[in-house]
Amino acid sequence: MTKNLIFWLTATIIILFIFNNYNNNYYHNELNYSNFLLDIKNNKIKKIKINGRELKIIKKNNYKYKTYMPINDISLINKLIKKNIIIESTNKNKPTIFISILISWTPIILTIFIWILFIKQIKSSSKNSLFFNKKKTKIFNKNINITFKDIAGCNEAKEEVKELVEYLKKPKKFQKLGGKIPKGILMIGPPGTGKTLLAKAIAGESKVPFYNICGSDFVEMFVGVGASRVRNMFEEAKKTSPCIIFIDEIDAVGRKRSISISGGNDEREQTLNQMLVEMDGFNNNQGIIIIAATNRPDVLDPALLRPGRFDRKIIIDLPDLIERKQIIKIHIKKIPLNKDININTIAKSTPGFSGADLANLINESALLAAKNNLNNISMREIETSKDKIILGSIRKSLIITNLQKESTAYHEAGHTIIGNIVPEHDPVHKVTIIPRGKSLGVTLFLPENDNLFISKKQLESKISTLYGGRVAEEIIYGKENISTGSSNDIKIATSIARNMVIKWGFSDKLGPLLYEQNEENLIQNQIYNKHYFISEYIYKIIDKEIKKIIKKNYKRAKYILIKNINILHIMKNELIKHETLNYKDIIKIMCINNNNKNKLIKKN
Repeated sequence: MTKNLIFWLTATIIILFIFNNYNNNYYHNELNYSNFLLDIKNNKIKKIKINGRELKIIKKNNYKYKTYMPINDISLINKLIKKNIIIESTNKNKPTIFISILISWTPIILTIFIWILFIKQIKSSSKNSLFFNKKKTKIFNKNINITFKDIAGCNEAKEEVKELVEYLKKPKKFQKLGGKIPKGILMIGPPGTGKTLLAKAIAGESKVPFYNICGSDFVEMFVGVGASRVRNMFEEAKKTSPCIIFIDEIDAVGRKRSISISGGNDEREQTLNQMLVEMDGFNNNQGIIIIAATNRPDVLDPALLRPGRFDRKIIIDLPDLIERKQIIKIHIKKIPLNKDININTIAKSTPGFSGADLANLINESALLAAKNNLNNISMREIETSKDKIILGSIRKSLIITNLQKESTAYHEAGHTIIGNIVPEHDPVHKVTIIPRGKSLGVTLFLPENDNLFISKKQLESKISTLYGGRVAEEIIYGKENISTGSSNDIKIATSIARNMVIKWGFSDKLGPLLYEQNEENLIQNQIYNKHYFISEYIYKIIDKEIKKIIKKNYKRAKYILIKNINILHIMKNELIKHETLNYKDIIKIMCINNNNKNKLIKKN
């Protein structure tokens, strides 16, 4: 309908334009003014139209032509009257009747046309495109080739979903004992840990229809469209039951509902209400399993998380050391490797990396090897790519003076020395003064094992190490010449000390009590405890305790560096010479002092 309307409107405008153009060019012959005067003299002219200096003439034999007066001929009118010639005067700017009609009717036609399009769009949004169209969902049956064998790590999560797949394949096995199929499974984990990949594996393993949609696809501009889309989703799923519906990023539609007066009319909240009813209401939706994924479970509505809706919550956390090894093995299967590749070393040097991060690391290494015209990837490409991901690219264009380079070397040497001497600190991995990203240098410490918790002694060792760079500058250049390079170190150290006091109960004066107040705590405690707010007196104690921790560890860092001043100078010289020192180089320098050698032997 829309296409036909556009066609006829366009055709009408073109026809009117052509007709008007033809009407204007009706007097196609043009003669000179002398011939025109001669025709007047010979009494051959019947009618004349005057439009400024333009003259349109009709002869007695109905021949038409036009001419132009070279000057305003005042005597012309008298000549025409004497010869009984009909005279008409026209306005040059006056449009033709067709143009007048077009101008007057165009706004009305355009208004009608826009309203037709608007109404049609609403109808298509509310009926034809509610949920199951190609733009909104993808329906998978047996087209997914990913299986559980292609997923490394998250073994507990895989066991949970394997049970689900087995239930779909053999429901009678579970129904013998009165077991019911779970209605919903919520996968929770940081970005890149494999939630969507696990959902694809479920689709590959199960032989039932699998529907895929994103949470944001439910939310539209018009109120009620999202709720209708949810209803249609379940109606369509009933036809192919048993089946699985996977909703990625469910927090886009499942956020906590507002308590404000106008909040109930929000499109997102209407959609959430409909989803709650469909998941566990009077409707019988047996055989439909909803799997949802989110990295923000704290923002989800409590009604969505209760049993009967999402019966199971699967935590997919960042991979540990063993899982990182398994993930790396999967990603290097099709990549040519050098003999020096050590998967154990790569896994140890990537704590906190998600599965997506590890895939990116291997891919960056392969791209770097191809760029350097190599036939395989080695540990050198792995290390370079890892530094690029963590710290950023090397700033080759940055001009650094000798004094700045020396100051950076002392700063990083201070971090390195203290990190090697303080108790229970993570071993140093590498120190460099090559500028990357926003930093002029960096000292990397890598844990030997994944730390599930951290002690007070370890936290204080971290604070001492963080202040090592600033202390080194103070010892070498004096307090007046300390640079701003320690700003990030101070920020992290202060954050650790603050959490020790208000969050982890490491203050003797305040004891093991929680003094942290975020927005959620304030709202909850305003309702249940009017006397929760921290007094000004407590705030002063908190500040004193934080300063006490910082001061204690700052003094310890200063004492260690003064005692090892010769090592500080040697390490500075080695950094200026080589720019990067690895673990073995650092240990050799540290063992110059026999006392340090004994400490390092005990520590490592």
